[in-house]
Amino acid sequence: MQTGLYVALSSQIALERRMNTIADNVANANTVGFRGTEIKFDEVLGNTQPAKVSFVDQGKDYLKTSSGALTLTGGQLDVAIKGNAWFSIDTQAGPALTRDGRFTITEAGELVTVNGHPVLDAGGAPIQLNAGGGEIVIGADGAISQGGNPVAALGLFEGNFENGFTRYGNSAVMPMTPPEAVIDRFDVGVMQGYVEEANVDPIQSMTQLIAVSRAFDHVSALMRQGEGTLDEAIKTLGGSR
Repeated sequence: MQTGLYVALSSQIALERRMNTIADNVANANTVGFRGTEIKFDEVLGNTQPAKVSFVDQGKDYLKTSSGALTLTGGQLDVAIKGNAWFSIDTQAGPALTRDGRFTITEAGELVTVNGHPVLDAGGAPIQLNAGGGEIVIGADGAISQGGNPVAALGLFEGNFENGFTRYGNSAVMPMTPPEAVIDRFDVGVMQGYVEEANVDPIQSMTQLIAVSRAFDHVSALMRQGEGTLDEAIKTLGGSR
């Protein structure tokens, strides 16, 4: 059994997945609220005889937890989150979490994202404002006042991504485990008039992409070399009979 070829193949599968992940991070380096994806790879021992052979598994995705840089916009409906929390939005696929706080108000007074998804409060209900109700002030705790009167509050949620997640759109994510509302947390809040940039360093990511691409090419070359050596061995052994 040519275990070397199978080990190299498992490495190629892992490297290809890593390349796709880095490429997605680079493509979204300018996406507001985007959090990059990383992959954790584990060693897999094959049940081969007489020696155990180490393979590479396909890896497990996880989100980078670092926050992106904050950019001052001055917009009264631009909101950035401080700390480990997310906004909740209602999408066609169900509730999703996002760090993109570029909100607008519809003619009916509903608070929505730039893509038109309703923004939810801590109870999971859409936030309703008055489109002509005057200046909107959003406090550090997410409380929304309009015309000097409290009218609603932004829902902040903590996401558990240990059991996996799927992406929705460019910056939203949908964890497999239901998120929990953040209540009375002094380390979590919002800043009105700011937006959070992606937590991806495009230069570093491009460097990683080049390194992974070269590693993939190197493994491919080793596989071709291994196949060539096997062919020569077969020819030699076949000709000696």
